[in-house]
Amino acid sequence: MGEIRLHRTPGRGLPAALAALACFALAGAPSASASSDRGTFSIVAHDSVTQELGVAVQSKYFSVGTDVPWAEAGVGAVATQARVDPSFGLKALALLRTGLTAPEVLRALAANDSAWDARQLGVADARGGVASWTGSKCLDWAGGETGADFVCQGNILAGPAVVAGMAKAYRETQGEMAERLLAALDAAQAAGGDKRGMQSAALLVVRPSATRPQFSQRYIDLRVEDHKTPIKELRRLLEIQEGFHGADNHFHYAEQYEAAGRADLAARERERVAETLRRALARRERDASMLNGLAWACATHDLYLGDAVKAAERAASLEPRNVDILDTLAEIYFRQGNSNKAIEVESRAATIDPKSQYLKDQIARFRKGVKG
Repeated sequence: MGEIRLHRTPGRGLPAALAALACFALAGAPSASASSDRGTFSIVAHDSVTQELGVAVQSKYFSVGTDVPWAEAGVGAVATQARVDPSFGLKALALLRTGLTAPEVLRALAANDSAWDARQLGVADARGGVASWTGSKCLDWAGGETGADFVCQGNILAGPAVVAGMAKAYRETQGEMAERLLAALDAAQAAGGDKRGMQSAALLVVRPSATRPQFSQRYIDLRVEDHKTPIKELRRLLEIQEGFHGADNHFHYAEQYEAAGRADLAARERERVAETLRRALARRERDASMLNGLAWACATHDLYLGDAVKAAERAASLEPRNVDILDTLAEIYFRQGNSNKAIEVESRAATIDPKSQYLKDQIARFRKGVKG
């Protein structure tokens, strides 16, 4: 038989789980008959401070992100692999919604599955409970490791060092969940990874938000479907995500924490933006749109303007006729107190797009000294 690794096991018990699974089956859940053997390595985690839940995964298999990672804020996160049945992701989340713990969810799934010894799953619930299962019929090497707030697992691996490296990297890496999950994938690959090679990878993070409910399903949702170095490509995509959306998202949570009287957490969210901006400048980022997104978010929040102007100037040097970038640069100059330079840059943008009323209004605002 396989080994089940559990953390924080109290709960309602198997009868309730079986009843919930029966209801799910009657609702028309996908059948396990479509399952197949797939090797991969993954990590599932929960952050008790931000309440983020996440999954990161890599495999020598096309589009692993379609089948393995599942998560819902306030509910839990799941990685289903080996003889993978993607419906286990949906079933596990449905069970977690009823109040079952991560260990109870595994027991409930096992009780209704004739191929359980060929499955591998990792589950984290929104209360901080985690559990991992590796069936005895999973292809060698297969196994998992459980930490206080995460589980790692993999099959068809180069050896146990793959999972051990994943766990060590997640424990020791600082920063937000997405960065820690990627560090775990990097460490797993450095230890040999999937012994068949690399092909696809995915990163899914969900996070509660009262005003942005979409984050409960997709706070960060990135996939590399077919690539020679998918983890490296996934990191590149995360860097772009941080520029396009991440800065605004962190400022959003900072405002929520501030309103709740948690100035410490608000400061940490803002510092995430500063870190992203510093990293982009240090690596001499060449994605002008990404630099522009970071610079604009900082400008509109009157934060980190010194580094923001460097990002905007670099973006403008890469795309000197991009009106949006010139507008960002002008806005930062204005907020730094340099109205003349702001008007000069915005006027340059207006010569490129002379019909834009927005640019004309910006120039008038800069001349009046009115913040937007």
